[in-house]
Amino acid sequence: MVRSDAVPAAMFAYAKDPDDPQKRAATHLARVREHAVTCRDAPSSKDWAHTEVRDDFTAAEVALAKRCHGAHLETLAGDDVTPIASHYQLIHFDVPTSLREENHTLSITGLVANERTFSVSDLRSRERRSETVVLECAGQGRACMKRRFWTHVPWGVDAFGCARWTGCSLADVLREAGPLDEAAQVVFTGADKGVQGGEVQYFQRSLPLRDALNREVLLCYEMNGQPLPRAHGYPLRLIVPGWYGMASVKWLTNIEITRGDWWGYQMDAYTFADAPAHLDLSRVPVQQQQPRALMVPPGYPDFFTRTRVVAPGSLETLQGRAWGGYLGVAAVEVSTDGGHTWQRAELEAAPSALGSGGGGGT
Repeated sequence: MVRSDAVPAAMFAYAKDPDDPQKRAATHLARVREHAVTCRDAPSSKDWAHTEVRDDFTAAEVALAKRCHGAHLETLAGDDVTPIASHYQLIHFDVPTSLREENHTLSITGLVANERTFSVSDLRSRERRSETVVLECAGQGRACMKRRFWTHVPWGVDAFGCARWTGCSLADVLREAGPLDEAAQVVFTGADKGVQGGEVQYFQRSLPLRDALNREVLLCYEMNGQPLPRAHGYPLRLIVPGWYGMASVKWLTNIEITRGDWWGYQMDAYTFADAPAHLDLSRVPVQQQQPRALMVPPGYPDFFTRTRVVAPGSLETLQGRAWGGYLGVAAVEVSTDGGHTWQRAELEAAPSALGSGGGGGT
Protein backbone atom coordinates (compact mmCIF):
# COMPACT_ATOMS: atom_id res chain seq x y z
CA MET A 1 0.00 0.00 0.00
CA VAL A 2 1.41 3.37 -1.01
CA ARG A 3 0.35 6.59 0.69
CA SER A 4 0.94 10.15 -0.42
CA ASP A 5 2.62 10.94 2.92
CA ALA A 6 5.32 8.41 2.05
CA VAL A 7 6.62 10.68 -0.71
CA PRO A 8 9.77 12.50 0.51
CA ALA A 9 9.59 16.27 0.79
CA ALA A 10 12.44 16.59 -1.70
CA MET A 11 10.20 15.20 -4.45
CA PHE A 12 7.79 18.08 -4.09
CA ALA A 13 10.66 20.58 -4.12
CA TYR A 14 11.80 19.20 -7.47
CA ALA A 15 8.78 20.75 -9.14
CA LYS A 16 10.57 24.10 -8.73
CA ASP A 17 13.84 22.87 -10.25
CA PRO A 18 15.07 24.35 -13.56
CA ASP A 19 13.34 23.24 -16.77
CA ASP A 20 16.65 22.47 -18.50
CA PRO A 21 17.66 18.79 -17.90
CA GLN A 22 21.35 19.68 -17.46
CA LYS A 23 20.55 22.31 -14.82
CA ARG A 24 18.22 19.84 -13.07
CA ALA A 25 21.03 17.28 -12.98
CA ALA A 26 23.39 19.85 -11.46
CA THR A 27 20.79 20.81 -8.84
CA HIS A 28 20.27 17.12 -8.00
CA LEU A 29 24.03 16.54 -7.64
CA ALA A 30 24.23 19.47 -5.20
CA ARG A 31 21.41 17.89 -3.16
CA VAL A 32 23.19 14.53 -3.07
CA ARG A 33 26.43 16.14 -1.89
CA GLU A 34 24.63 18.13 0.79
CA HIS A 35 22.96 14.96 2.06
CA ALA A 36 26.30 13.13 2.12
CA VAL A 37 27.82 15.87 4.30
CA THR A 38 24.96 15.96 6.81
CA CYS A 39 24.33 12.20 7.26
CA ARG A 40 25.74 10.17 10.15
CA ASP A 41 29.33 8.94 9.86
CA ALA A 42 28.70 5.68 11.74
CA PRO A 43 25.90 3.11 11.48
CA SER A 44 23.58 2.51 14.40
CA SER A 45 23.76 -0.74 16.36
CA LYS A 46 20.56 -1.82 14.58
CA ASP A 47 21.99 -1.34 11.09
CA TRP A 48 21.79 -4.96 9.89
CA ALA A 49 21.77 -4.06 6.18
CA HIS A 50 25.38 -2.89 5.91
CA THR A 51 28.60 -4.85 6.38
CA GLU A 52 31.68 -3.75 8.31
CA VAL A 53 34.38 -5.22 6.06
CA ARG A 54 34.85 -5.57 2.32
CA ASP A 55 35.44 -9.30 1.93
CA ASP A 56 32.58 -10.92 3.87
CA PHE A 57 30.39 -11.76 0.88
CA THR A 58 27.40 -13.94 1.70
CA ALA A 59 26.28 -16.96 -0.30
CA ALA A 60 23.19 -14.99 -1.40
CA GLU A 61 25.37 -12.15 -2.74
CA VAL A 62 27.53 -14.61 -4.66
CA ALA A 63 24.40 -16.20 -6.18
CA LEU A 64 23.15 -12.77 -7.28
CA ALA A 65 26.57 -11.92 -8.69
CA LYS A 66 26.45 -15.07 -10.83
CA ARG A 67 22.94 -14.30 -12.05
CA CYS A 68 23.62 -10.62 -12.82
CA HIS A 69 26.86 -9.90 -14.63
CA GLY A 70 28.97 -6.79 -15.07
CA ALA A 71 30.65 -5.40 -18.16
CA HIS A 72 34.02 -6.69 -19.33
CA LEU A 73 36.33 -3.76 -18.58
CA GLU A 74 38.69 -4.62 -21.43
CA THR A 75 35.92 -3.76 -23.91
CA LEU A 76 36.37 -0.11 -22.93
CA ALA A 77 39.25 -0.15 -25.42
CA GLY A 78 36.99 -1.23 -28.28
CA ASP A 79 34.19 0.49 -30.15
CA ASP A 80 32.02 3.18 -28.61
CA VAL A 81 29.16 0.68 -28.32
CA THR A 82 29.44 -2.18 -25.82
CA PRO A 83 28.74 -5.63 -27.32
CA ILE A 84 25.48 -7.05 -25.98
CA ALA A 85 27.23 -9.97 -24.29
CA SER A 86 29.56 -7.55 -22.45
CA HIS A 87 26.88 -5.04 -21.39
CA TYR A 88 26.07 -5.17 -17.68
CA GLN A 89 22.87 -7.00 -16.83
CA LEU A 90 20.65 -6.81 -13.75
CA ILE A 91 17.55 -9.00 -13.61
CA HIS A 92 15.66 -7.92 -10.53
CA PHE A 93 13.17 -10.78 -10.23
CA ASP A 94 12.62 -13.36 -13.02
CA VAL A 95 12.92 -12.98 -16.77
CA PRO A 96 9.28 -13.12 -17.97
CA THR A 97 9.65 -15.99 -20.44
CA SER A 98 6.01 -15.99 -21.57
CA LEU A 99 6.10 -12.57 -23.25
CA ARG A 100 5.79 -12.53 -27.05
CA GLU A 101 6.04 -9.49 -29.28
CA GLU A 102 3.06 -10.52 -31.41
CA ASN A 103 0.58 -10.24 -28.52
CA HIS A 104 2.33 -7.92 -26.08
CA THR A 105 0.60 -4.61 -25.32
CA LEU A 106 1.42 -1.37 -23.51
CA SER A 107 -1.40 0.48 -21.74
CA ILE A 108 -1.46 4.23 -20.98
CA THR A 109 -3.81 4.92 -18.04
CA GLY A 110 -4.49 7.42 -15.29
CA LEU A 111 -4.75 11.20 -15.65
CA VAL A 112 -5.00 11.34 -19.43
CA ALA A 113 -7.71 12.52 -21.81
CA ASN A 114 -7.51 9.31 -23.85
CA GLU A 115 -6.44 6.03 -22.29
CA ARG A 116 -4.62 4.04 -24.95
CA THR A 117 -3.33 0.53 -25.59
CA PHE A 118 -0.50 -0.03 -28.07
CA SER A 119 0.84 -3.24 -29.56
CA VAL A 120 4.56 -3.49 -30.25
CA SER A 121 3.63 -3.40 -33.95
CA ASP A 122 1.90 -0.06 -33.33
CA LEU A 123 5.03 1.32 -31.71
CA ARG A 124 7.27 -0.05 -34.46
CA SER A 125 5.16 1.80 -37.04
CA ARG A 126 5.99 5.14 -35.43
CA GLU A 127 9.04 7.26 -36.22
CA ARG A 128 12.18 5.30 -35.33
CA ARG A 129 14.67 6.99 -33.04
CA SER A 130 18.05 5.73 -31.89
CA GLU A 131 20.18 6.94 -29.00
CA THR A 132 23.65 5.83 -27.91
CA VAL A 133 23.30 5.76 -24.14
CA VAL A 134 25.44 4.80 -21.17
CA LEU A 135 23.41 2.79 -18.66
CA GLU A 136 24.90 2.39 -15.21
CA CYS A 137 23.55 0.68 -12.11
CA ALA A 138 23.03 2.93 -9.10
CA GLY A 139 24.93 0.29 -7.09
CA GLN A 140 28.11 0.74 -9.14
CA GLY A 141 31.16 0.12 -6.92
CA ARG A 142 29.17 -1.37 -4.01
CA ALA A 143 31.70 -4.19 -3.48
CA CYS A 144 34.48 -1.62 -2.99
CA MET A 145 32.78 -0.10 0.06
CA LYS A 146 33.62 -1.08 3.63
CA ARG A 147 30.01 -0.44 4.74
CA ARG A 148 28.50 -2.36 1.85
CA PHE A 149 24.74 -2.63 1.43
CA TRP A 150 24.79 -6.41 1.25
CA THR A 151 21.21 -7.31 0.28
CA HIS A 152 21.81 -6.52 -3.38
CA VAL A 153 24.21 -7.33 -6.21
CA PRO A 154 27.86 -6.82 -5.09
CA TRP A 155 28.92 -4.80 -8.13
CA GLY A 156 32.54 -3.85 -8.65
CA VAL A 157 33.13 -0.94 -11.04
CA ASP A 158 31.67 -2.97 -13.90
CA ALA A 159 27.93 -2.19 -13.67
CA PHE A 160 27.69 -0.25 -16.93
CA GLY A 161 27.32 -0.51 -20.69
CA CYS A 162 26.97 1.81 -23.67
CA ALA A 163 24.48 0.53 -26.24
CA ARG A 164 22.64 1.85 -29.28
CA TRP A 165 18.95 1.73 -28.36
CA THR A 166 16.19 2.01 -30.96
CA GLY A 167 12.48 2.60 -30.52
CA CYS A 168 9.98 5.43 -30.56
CA SER A 169 9.68 8.59 -28.51
CA LEU A 170 7.87 8.18 -25.19
CA ALA A 171 6.97 11.88 -25.29
CA ASP A 172 5.02 11.46 -28.52
CA VAL A 173 3.02 8.56 -27.06
CA LEU A 174 2.26 10.45 -23.86
CA ARG A 175 1.16 13.60 -25.70
CA GLU A 176 -1.13 11.48 -27.84
CA ALA A 177 -2.81 10.21 -24.66
CA GLY A 178 -3.11 13.80 -23.45
CA PRO A 179 -1.93 14.29 -19.83
CA LEU A 180 -4.45 16.33 -17.84
CA ASP A 181 -3.54 19.63 -16.17
CA GLU A 182 -3.04 18.03 -12.75
CA ALA A 183 -0.71 15.30 -14.12
CA ALA A 184 2.77 15.44 -12.56
CA GLN A 185 4.22 11.91 -12.46
CA VAL A 186 4.55 8.91 -14.75
CA VAL A 187 4.62 5.41 -13.20
CA PHE A 188 6.13 2.55 -15.23
CA THR A 189 5.34 -1.11 -14.50
CA GLY A 190 7.31 -4.09 -15.77
CA ALA A 191 6.14 -7.69 -16.10
CA ASP A 192 8.77 -9.06 -13.70
CA LYS A 193 7.23 -10.02 -10.37
CA GLY A 194 8.74 -11.04 -7.06
CA VAL A 195 9.10 -10.39 -3.34
CA GLN A 196 11.31 -7.71 -1.81
CA GLY A 197 11.10 -6.06 1.58
CA GLY A 198 8.26 -8.42 2.46
CA GLU A 199 6.14 -7.09 -0.42
CA VAL A 200 4.86 -9.02 -3.44
CA GLN A 201 5.34 -6.60 -6.30
CA TYR A 202 5.92 -5.94 -9.95
CA PHE A 203 9.00 -3.85 -10.64
CA GLN A 204 7.79 -0.24 -10.77
CA ARG A 205 9.52 3.11 -11.05
CA SER A 206 8.35 6.64 -11.73
CA LEU A 207 9.60 9.80 -13.42
CA PRO A 208 8.43 13.38 -13.06
CA LEU A 209 6.22 14.10 -16.08
CA ARG A 210 8.55 16.72 -17.50
CA ASP A 211 11.46 14.24 -17.45
CA ALA A 212 9.30 11.61 -19.17
CA LEU A 213 8.55 14.19 -21.87
CA ASN A 214 12.23 14.63 -22.75
CA ARG A 215 12.59 13.82 -26.43
CA GLU A 216 15.44 11.33 -25.92
CA VAL A 217 13.46 9.00 -23.58
CA LEU A 218 12.57 5.93 -25.64
CA LEU A 219 10.22 2.96 -25.75
CA CYS A 220 12.72 0.45 -27.12
CA TYR A 221 12.48 -2.76 -29.08
CA GLU A 222 16.06 -2.99 -30.42
CA MET A 223 19.55 -3.03 -28.88
CA ASN A 224 22.66 -2.56 -31.02
CA GLY A 225 20.60 -3.10 -34.18
CA GLN A 226 19.15 -6.41 -32.99
CA PRO A 227 15.79 -7.30 -31.44
CA LEU A 228 15.92 -6.80 -27.69
CA PRO A 229 17.40 -9.87 -26.00
CA ARG A 230 14.91 -11.35 -23.57
CA ALA A 231 17.16 -10.65 -20.58
CA HIS A 232 17.44 -7.00 -21.62
CA GLY A 233 13.69 -6.39 -21.71
CA TYR A 234 12.16 -8.13 -24.76
CA PRO A 235 9.76 -7.28 -26.22
CA LEU A 236 9.61 -3.69 -24.91
CA ARG A 237 11.53 -1.62 -22.41
CA LEU A 238 12.04 1.96 -21.34
CA ILE A 239 15.36 3.76 -21.81
CA VAL A 240 15.89 6.94 -19.77
CA PRO A 241 19.21 8.50 -20.85
CA GLY A 242 21.15 10.34 -18.17
CA TRP A 243 19.48 8.49 -15.26
CA TYR A 244 20.76 5.44 -13.40
CA GLY A 245 19.62 2.11 -14.79
CA MET A 246 16.76 1.44 -12.37
CA ALA A 247 14.72 4.11 -14.21
CA SER A 248 14.86 2.16 -17.49
CA VAL A 249 12.13 -0.38 -16.69
CA LYS A 250 12.27 -3.64 -18.66
CA TRP A 251 9.41 -5.81 -19.94
CA LEU A 252 7.18 -2.72 -19.89
CA THR A 253 3.43 -3.37 -19.65
CA ASN A 254 1.77 -0.26 -18.23
CA ILE A 255 2.29 3.50 -17.93
CA GLU A 256 0.11 5.37 -15.44
CA ILE A 257 -0.06 9.16 -15.12
CA THR A 258 -0.63 10.41 -11.54
CA ARG A 259 -0.76 13.66 -9.57
CA GLY A 260 2.65 12.90 -8.08
CA ASP A 261 1.60 11.03 -4.95
CA TRP A 262 2.78 7.55 -5.96
CA TRP A 263 5.78 6.16 -4.07
CA GLY A 264 6.58 2.47 -4.52
CA TYR A 265 9.07 0.09 -2.95
CA GLN A 266 11.65 0.54 -5.72
CA MET A 267 11.58 4.29 -5.12
CA ASP A 268 12.49 3.74 -1.44
CA ALA A 269 15.14 1.21 -2.45
CA TYR A 270 17.05 3.74 -4.55
CA THR A 271 17.53 6.70 -2.20
CA PHE A 272 20.27 8.41 -0.25
CA ALA A 273 18.95 8.06 3.28
CA ASP A 274 20.22 8.57 6.83
CA ALA A 275 17.86 5.93 8.26
CA PRO A 276 15.63 3.16 6.91
CA ALA A 277 14.30 4.90 3.82
CA HIS A 278 10.61 4.79 4.79
CA LEU A 279 11.41 6.67 8.04
CA ASP A 280 13.59 9.41 6.52
CA LEU A 281 11.37 11.87 4.66
CA SER A 282 14.39 14.11 4.00
CA ARG A 283 15.98 11.37 1.91
CA VAL A 284 17.21 12.24 -1.59
CA PRO A 285 16.04 10.00 -4.45
CA VAL A 286 18.69 8.51 -6.73
CA GLN A 287 18.10 10.04 -10.16
CA GLN A 288 20.63 11.40 -12.67
CA GLN A 289 24.05 9.90 -13.25
CA GLN A 290 27.10 11.51 -11.72
CA PRO A 291 30.40 11.86 -13.64
CA ARG A 292 32.57 8.74 -13.71
CA ALA A 293 35.78 7.64 -15.41
CA LEU A 294 37.09 4.08 -15.77
CA MET A 295 40.43 2.86 -17.06
CA VAL A 296 41.05 -0.01 -19.46
CA PRO A 297 42.92 -2.54 -17.28
CA PRO A 298 46.58 -2.44 -18.39
CA GLY A 299 48.75 -5.50 -18.99
CA TYR A 300 47.36 -9.00 -18.46
CA PRO A 301 45.18 -10.49 -15.68
CA ASP A 302 45.86 -13.21 -13.18
CA PHE A 303 43.06 -15.71 -13.80
CA PHE A 304 41.71 -15.97 -10.25
CA THR A 305 42.40 -12.60 -8.60
CA ARG A 306 42.21 -10.49 -11.79
CA THR A 307 45.30 -8.65 -10.56
CA ARG A 308 46.96 -6.98 -13.53
CA VAL A 309 50.50 -7.94 -14.53
CA VAL A 310 52.73 -5.50 -16.45
CA ALA A 311 56.29 -6.30 -17.54
CA PRO A 312 58.91 -4.32 -15.55
CA GLY A 313 60.10 -1.23 -17.40
CA SER A 314 57.40 -1.43 -20.05
CA LEU A 315 55.63 1.72 -21.21
CA GLU A 316 51.84 1.52 -21.17
CA THR A 317 49.39 3.90 -22.80
CA LEU A 318 46.54 4.31 -20.36
CA GLN A 319 43.09 4.43 -21.93
CA GLY A 320 39.60 4.66 -20.56
CA ARG A 321 36.09 6.03 -20.84
CA ALA A 322 34.26 8.77 -18.99
CA TRP A 323 30.62 9.80 -18.84
CA GLY A 324 28.48 12.21 -16.89
CA GLY A 325 24.91 11.95 -18.16
CA TYR A 326 23.34 15.37 -18.50
CA LEU A 327 26.27 16.94 -16.64
CA GLY A 328 28.76 15.91 -19.31
CA VAL A 329 32.53 15.56 -18.87
CA ALA A 330 34.77 18.65 -18.91
CA ALA A 331 38.08 16.96 -18.06
CA VAL A 332 39.65 13.71 -16.85
CA GLU A 333 42.83 13.57 -14.78
CA VAL A 334 45.03 10.50 -14.26
CA SER A 335 47.42 9.65 -11.41
CA THR A 336 50.09 6.95 -11.55
CA ASP A 337 51.51 7.56 -8.06
CA GLY A 338 48.57 6.99 -5.76
CA GLY A 339 47.08 10.45 -6.13
CA HIS A 340 50.18 12.54 -5.30
CA THR A 341 50.31 14.05 -8.78
CA TRP A 342 47.82 14.25 -11.63
CA GLN A 343 47.97 14.85 -15.34
CA ARG A 344 45.24 15.75 -17.79
CA ALA A 345 44.08 13.00 -20.16
CA GLU A 346 43.32 13.67 -23.81
CA LEU A 347 39.58 13.45 -24.45
CA GLU A 348 38.01 12.17 -27.64
CA ALA A 349 34.52 13.10 -28.76
CA ALA A 350 31.64 11.18 -27.20
CA PRO A 351 29.42 9.13 -29.56
CA SER A 352 26.44 11.18 -28.35
CA ALA A 353 25.60 13.77 -25.72
CA LEU A 354 24.65 10.96 -23.33
CA GLY A 355 27.23 8.41 -24.45
CA SER A 356 30.77 7.90 -23.14
CA GLY A 357 33.90 9.75 -24.19
CA GLY A 358 37.35 8.23 -24.51
CA GLY A 359 40.67 9.36 -23.19
CA GLY A 360 44.27 8.28 -23.17
CA GLY A 361 47.56 9.16 -21.57
CA THR A 362 51.06 7.77 -21.21
